[in-house]
Amino acid sequence: MTPTSFDGLGLAEPLRLALKAESYLKPTPIQARAIPLLNEGRDLLGIAQTGTGKTAAFALPILQRLLDADLPRLSGAPHALILAPTRELARQIGERFSAYGRKLPLRTAVIFGGVHQRHQVKALRVGVDILIATPGRLLDLCSQRHVRLDKVAILVLDEADRMLDMGFIHDVRKIVSFIRGKRQTLLFSATMPPAIARLAHDILKDPVRIDISPTSVAVDRIEQRVMFVGAKDKRALLIELLRDPGMERVLVFTRTKRGADRVCRQLAQAGIAADALHGNKAQNARVRALQAFRDGNVQVLVATDIAARGIDVPNISHVINYELPNEPESYVHRIGRTARAGAQGAALSLCDQNERPYLREIESLMRRKIAITEYGFELPAVANRLRKTDFAAEAPNRGRGLLRRAFPGSPGGVPRSPNRERTRWHSGNPR
Repeated sequence: MTPTSFDGLGLAEPLRLALKAESYLKPTPIQARAIPLLNEGRDLLGIAQTGTGKTAAFALPILQRLLDADLPRLSGAPHALILAPTRELARQIGERFSAYGRKLPLRTAVIFGGVHQRHQVKALRVGVDILIATPGRLLDLCSQRHVRLDKVAILVLDEADRMLDMGFIHDVRKIVSFIRGKRQTLLFSATMPPAIARLAHDILKDPVRIDISPTSVAVDRIEQRVMFVGAKDKRALLIELLRDPGMERVLVFTRTKRGADRVCRQLAQAGIAADALHGNKAQNARVRALQAFRDGNVQVLVATDIAARGIDVPNISHVINYELPNEPESYVHRIGRTARAGAQGAALSLCDQNERPYLREIESLMRRKIAITEYGFELPAVANRLRKTDFAAEAPNRGRGLLRRAFPGSPGGVPRSPNRERTRWHSGNPR
């Protein structure tokens, strides 16, 4: 029988209190299935995307096990190791461990590249129970003898397919080889390419497999639309869309880093507050961009797929695919940045002629057609006006009718969220 509350998962009272403080009342499917098995010490192969609650699915059992074990804290020798492909995901996992374990006498550290190592080395020297790391920085610190992995009893590989895409698979195998004692191993991946299947076979022992459909979140809670537009007209259409007050907090995806910077500059020239997030940005700049987006200081974050997994920003009203991804799974991860924590969301894709094969692959994966929306005005005329307009003098709700056409059926053009009194979906709400 599947537990319907966290009280039925055998978690210690401090963990249950922390979950209530986070307003976690009912476990997600992966949490309800995984937590009891992990509490028994089983290895796990989880097929799940971000947004399904998988971080809590592995964090809570780890905290529970380390609390029960009461192991001595040693300098540079963690008892649990979580590997993540990106700095942003590592930071987010660290924040979740801190939130869930706020009432526990356990210490967590996060290490990643792109910043000076001195503070990370200091945290390791003091001693940590749980270490969250990106593979490259972890290997660097291991080679400098700041970290040793002989005490690791729990190993988690999160977003394993993303690590494969980023070329980390050999680093991951090397790290695993350093963990020589008996361990519990968890591997999470949104997809299962052959290389990840081989890795799972090699490092997992008699694992339980939990498969959460990667399309369930997108199909159930996200209103999806596509607009067919010429590549040269995308800029004009994007700016028209972003003029609508209903576009409160928007994540725009491009395929390349240069494309993200270019779109960000074009939006700034049009008087729209925007910032860019991609792998060429320094870590401090990436942190500032994310924080400004979270705080509402910028309306738009333009990102590459580095932000599609592991970036948990609340209340993203819309995701716009300025360019469709060439891997259909990436589409699901992108649009999953909205509709978080049970809310509804909206996703709009701008598709030019060359991207139609990508759209067909996405629809094949989703097993559904994405509704087509017409924009109902001449984009060349819009583009010409953009070159001449004083944007500071523009009326604030010029684009409202466009958004209503894109997402018909509600006053603001997108579904209302039943969970909020002041819903972000209503175009009439002030920002």
